[in-house]
Amino acid sequence: MAQAPTKQGVVTGRVTDRNTLETLVGAAVVVDGQTAGVQTDAEGRYRLVLPPGTYALKASFIGYTPITQFNIVVTTGNNQSINFELAESDANTKEAVEVVADRKASARVTKIETPLSINSLSSEEIKSNPGGNFDISRVVQALPGVAGSTGGGLGFRNDIIIRGGAPNENVYYLDGIEVPVINHFQTQGSAGGPAGILNVSFIEDVTLSSSAFDARYDNALASVFQFRQKEGSRERVQGNVRLSATELATTLEGPLGPKTTFLASARRSYLQLLFQAIDLPIRPNYWDFQFKVTHRLSEKTTISLLGIGAIDDFSFAAPRKSSPEKEYALRSVPSVNQWNYTVGASVKHLIEKGFINVSLSRNMFDNGLDRFEDNTKDESRRVLKVRSAEIENKFRADITKFYGSWKVTGGVVGQYVKFNNEVFTRIQNEIRDPSGAVVSPAIAINFDTKLDFFRYGAFAQVSNSFLNNRLSTSIGLRTDMNTFTTTGRDPLQTLSPRVSASYALSEKWAVSASVGSYYKTPIYTVLGYKDAEGNFVNRDNKYIRSTHYTTGLEFLPRNSTRITVEGFYKDYADVPVSQRTGISLANQGADFSAVGNEATVSNGKGRAYGFEVYAQQKLSTNYYAVLSYTFVRSEFSGANGQLLPSAWDNRHLLSALFGYKFGKGWELGLKYRFAGGTPYTPLDLTASQRNYILSGQGTLDLNNVNAARVGAFNQVDIRLDKKWNFSRTTLDIYVDIQNLFAFRNPAPPQFTFERLADGSNWATTDGQPVRADGSNATPLLLVNDDALVLPTIGFIVEF
Repeated sequence: MAQAPTKQGVVTGRVTDRNTLETLVGAAVVVDGQTAGVQTDAEGRYRLVLPPGTYALKASFIGYTPITQFNIVVTTGNNQSINFELAESDANTKEAVEVVADRKASARVTKIETPLSINSLSSEEIKSNPGGNFDISRVVQALPGVAGSTGGGLGFRNDIIIRGGAPNENVYYLDGIEVPVINHFQTQGSAGGPAGILNVSFIEDVTLSSSAFDARYDNALASVFQFRQKEGSRERVQGNVRLSATELATTLEGPLGPKTTFLASARRSYLQLLFQAIDLPIRPNYWDFQFKVTHRLSEKTTISLLGIGAIDDFSFAAPRKSSPEKEYALRSVPSVNQWNYTVGASVKHLIEKGFINVSLSRNMFDNGLDRFEDNTKDESRRVLKVRSAEIENKFRADITKFYGSWKVTGGVVGQYVKFNNEVFTRIQNEIRDPSGAVVSPAIAINFDTKLDFFRYGAFAQVSNSFLNNRLSTSIGLRTDMNTFTTTGRDPLQTLSPRVSASYALSEKWAVSASVGSYYKTPIYTVLGYKDAEGNFVNRDNKYIRSTHYTTGLEFLPRNSTRITVEGFYKDYADVPVSQRTGISLANQGADFSAVGNEATVSNGKGRAYGFEVYAQQKLSTNYYAVLSYTFVRSEFSGANGQLLPSAWDNRHLLSALFGYKFGKGWELGLKYRFAGGTPYTPLDLTASQRNYILSGQGTLDLNNVNAARVGAFNQVDIRLDKKWNFSRTTLDIYVDIQNLFAFRNPAPPQFTFERLADGSNWATTDGQPVRADGSNATPLLLVNDDALVLPTIGFIVEF
């Protein structure tokens, strides 16, 4: 009887010089622990054929430090793409070689410009993350210093909070092109939303820098995310289909010619069907799309085209059975109609001992918000209307060049910005006493902005290593300007020096430190705000400044293990403060509306400080593990100058992740997250009763900003996968349960009025229709601490 053919999978990739990006011809790529392997060809490419399973691959080349990549899953359905970047060894002395080689262990992710406060995730670590739902924005919350949104929303929104900074302090780069919007239903002026846009099937790895930023990155105060995409398969057209209870996603990739590859994907949400089935009144609905085309013009020049976009619609429907909680959702949350895209082209050209990057991109974010009293469509009862468009056209160019042991980088950036913003917000109705006299006038914001201006900047950075490569240092400088704000053309206003250093105490230990100042333009909603006379009243706002002081210790006991301890202090200045409320805008951005449509003044201050402990074990034998703890304090001042706990002041963050591969395609993952309760501003019950019919929500007591605190957040997630490999396809069935133990995660209480027993209308004390000032209604505080368990079963087919 003929023997059945052995099932095989394929791993391909390139091996390049980490510094110059030159291909390494003849480099060896082997399964770690084995001697048999392959060598790279004239293009630095390799091809390995292996039985399905999980491997660690090791790349080596004469004169370079070997690198091992872990948790590489080989299947029959898709060819796997794994690239290696090797760092050249220093052969001056045996001692230097030993120290540097071990310091460049595979678990280490730091680089000379950013020797600390940096972490990385591979695509496989993102895909298999319990509770992550293939959402990069959720997965990174397991890293040190990273929290989700505040006040009980941690399990729902992707407000990425880094070391006590607001969500809009982060910047995101996809293959070197800035992508401002990475979440569906994004809060304008902030960055969060309930679901991520990026397709993990495109991602090779993600790097998060939470301090010591490279000078090439502008407008970052808290962190820089770098998403590196893979290239499409050069050998055949392949792809995958992912189906779960909430979405359907399809990805295709393959060759378009001998020098050209493509990646393309589309995803459709079915959340609206799920919410309809469980009788929730909200109907979130979204699509997203992504593509990448790579063409090799020559041996030294590559051009890449990429794009990403989303269409979001957040609407409402009357529930089959009314309740105070459902009525609150109908009245308090605006309907959302958004779309966004980023498209770009980048050219990478290799030169002698270096390379040049040039990119052009355009991004647009169109945002529509509507809210009415009683959720009607009657224009006379409109509470909120926003029609906004943010458009940025960007050019970036930079060069990296090595002169002996010196690394020199420099570059420029230019942007043409257009911002249109039509806003109507009714804050308060006119209130009269029984005699008809006006007790409190109506308050409304109504303006229409059309704004365009230029932003531009330049940077330079110099790095080198001394003392037989034990001491690494880097010094950078950048400045950013614009043509709109009063002081925007002065380069000295945003001159931002930064310096970092790292010293290898031994082959396993290193100590590092950095100091740097970073600047960010005020958000467009602030810059575009007009008063009743049509004047731009916020032109005097300054760039927001944050100065970071960080120090840390890194321990690499093994090639697959990394342990770090870091301390940080961030000092903020020139933070926008609302002239109407006197509250810092740094405390806003964790809802579905917009931030910044008001007059502000740049006199706010702030600080965030704390320490982190992080331990990571890459997949070794059959298991992997991550443990992270962060203590953080975050405080900002308003008009009175008093530092108060910010909305991001979690104080304690703990996450633990454990995964085990049993063999035969079975894998189990467990994740635990804890976050200390965040502050919130309590309700002014009298004002809430007076304004509720208009606003649909409670009125905050601004004399007690962030004086209360919700309970702590706890969540355990579990995921079980089983893979079957067939001749040319792979089937992965997974079960994922978020909040396995049904922990209650409290949020601030919500203000509403009691309704009649049948839910048809408001209950009143006199049996008459509720008055506009709510004086005959019965107040009701909703306790917001549901224990929501989210089970999901999904199917992934690779072909």
